Amino acid sequence: MTVYRSPFPDVAIPDVAITELVFAGLDRIGDGPALIEGPTGRIVTGRALRARIAALAGGLAARGLGPGDTVAILAPNQPEFVETFHAVALAGGTVTPINPSYTPDEIRHQLRDSGAELLVAAPALLANARAGAEGTGVGEIVATAAADGAAPLDALTGPPLAAQAPVDLSRHVVVLPYSSGTTGLPKGVMLTHRNLVANVTQVERMLDVRPGDVTLAFLPYFHIYGMTVLMNLYLAVGATQVTLPRFDLEAALRLIQTHRARQLFVAPPVVLALARHPLVDQFDLSSLDFVLSGAAPLGADLAAACAARIGCQTVQGYGMTEMSPVSHFTSPGKGRPGSSGPQAPNTECRLVDPDTGADAAPGAEGELWVRGPQVMAGYHNNPAATAATLTPDGWLRTGDVARIDADGYLYIVDRVKELIKVKGFQVAPAELEALLVTHPSVADVAVVGVPDDEAGEVPKAFVVCAAGCAPELGELQRFCESHVAPYKQIRAISLVDAIPKSPSGKILRRLLRAAP
Repeated sequence: MTVYRSPFPDVAIPDVAITELVFAGLDRIGDGPALIEGPTGRIVTGRALRARIAALAGGLAARGLGPGDTVAILAPNQPEFVETFHAVALAGGTVTPINPSYTPDEIRHQLRDSGAELLVAAPALLANARAGAEGTGVGEIVATAAADGAAPLDALTGPPLAAQAPVDLSRHVVVLPYSSGTTGLPKGVMLTHRNLVANVTQVERMLDVRPGDVTLAFLPYFHIYGMTVLMNLYLAVGATQVTLPRFDLEAALRLIQTHRARQLFVAPPVVLALARHPLVDQFDLSSLDFVLSGAAPLGADLAAACAARIGCQTVQGYGMTEMSPVSHFTSPGKGRPGSSGPQAPNTECRLVDPDTGADAAPGAEGELWVRGPQVMAGYHNNPAATAATLTPDGWLRTGDVARIDADGYLYIVDRVKELIKVKGFQVAPAELEALLVTHPSVADVAVVGVPDDEAGEVPKAFVVCAAGCAPELGELQRFCESHVAPYKQIRAISLVDAIPKSPSGKILRRLLRAAP
């Protein structure tokens, strides 16, 4: 067995609950800003946030909420999301965060599967919340702010809870985000207090976040990337977040300029905007010294273009919900083109041939397996999916094909399930996408495999055109032919208005495969 170990020394993982870790950071912030609501400028200090969390936790506990009870949150990034999340955790309950863009049917599935009994929703989402709660175990819907027909969150507060409700830190599920994992429909990912505390501690060791730093938080808190790397890490360190309910380029640029953000956490579509959009030149981004992209592969050429445009490091990390989410991270000043960096402290990796189950030879590609304290406890109510993803000795099969260089840096090739087989040869969509997006006529692109009688599958590109352009298949083929082997060449294109993506930036390839 070939096991890759982190170049970083192991870190001591505090034996505390996630909210206790966050409270230590809020005490450091004190009367300074912990959260700034971007659209309104509302400031919540560290002292006030801690008091509000304790009061809401006390009210929830007085209503009988504790271990075994689940609260759903349906809200964009705003201070009330943070308050609710940590109040439930402090009271010993479980949070299941729901994507605000979900339809009532999708909301209903998550509420039923998670067993949620209380739903906290933003006022603008109450109609969907009510429709989605029909036929579930939700007994009450509460609004994050005053709204017709729903009690406000403040009505649930009570005498402050003085201490963390007793829970088994290694076994108690504090958050239940939903992910498709390596395949299939969304499943509840069981993350414990120790999972979250471990990953915050691991990332803090690799990332230069300092007390008093400011960042912009538009990566959704309901997604594990925003939840760990923004919401929990920045609060635990004693730093400040400026929240945005959704990504808007002009608003984001203005807030970076106003608040002098030093680090920015994004997905590849934001890197593309920073590299290409003319609005960027209208704002002062000189405070930025580090942009980290995650949630989807980032091409080396696009990262370099972004870095040159805004004058700061642009690198990437790697993770997934099932790993809380970070297993690999590029530290400031340590980036390598196309790499997601070395693995986090306390983390082991293997590369395994997905066909034979044997470990790949050094330097060869294989499916990435990860083991460490950030790896999930399993999938909620789904032992079959858990067994298919976690080995008995704790290895998580990520479903991603990767290689690791001699210095331990990870390079993601693509998803196992997304690889295109052309006459038996594997073609990685991410490789073609990273190439095609550098063409001046291409604003965005996604590549999927489509059936072919002779080859089995061939690559097809869905292209969003740059302004005033309409590239033809032959033009893009000529552009690609000097960069990739003939069997990797795209064989068809379709011009589209937008590439369908999840809120975290992942391309929704299943929607493209279903397109005519």
